[in-house]
Amino acid sequence: MSTTTAKAARPRPKHLDLSKIRLPLPGWVSIMHRVSGAGLFLAIPFLLWLLDMSLSTEIGFESLAAVLQLWWVKALLTGLVWAYMHHFCAGIRYLLLDMHKCVDLPAARTSAAVVYFVSIPLAALIAWRLFI
Repeated sequence: MSTTTAKAARPRPKHLDLSKIRLPLPGWVSIMHRVSGAGLFLAIPFLLWLLDMSLSTEIGFESLAAVLQLWWVKALLTGLVWAYMHHFCAGIRYLLLDMHKCVDLPAARTSAAVVYFVSIPLAALIAWRLFI
């Protein structure tokens, strides 16, 4: 029996149930790298608006200070800080992978965990320093 007939005999799934797939940590890092990059890209107009508001006039700066006191703006900016830190740390991880460093499975899992263990505390520290 050849390998092609053995592969053809196995039934293939017709519908992929994404809720039953257990994605490994490097997979989550990859997905969140893409999500954080898209989020940062989509936030550019909001961030430019905040910058424009802060630089236009003194009244605009005072308005920005009032806007930055709103809890949902702080939450949004904290999320953007985390997205930047995650994207940055994961980008360094992918640069190392491109240089063929940490490509074996244990090292890849460790580097994926390091992305979270570095980006989350850094984002919390930066957000805490900015907003408190």
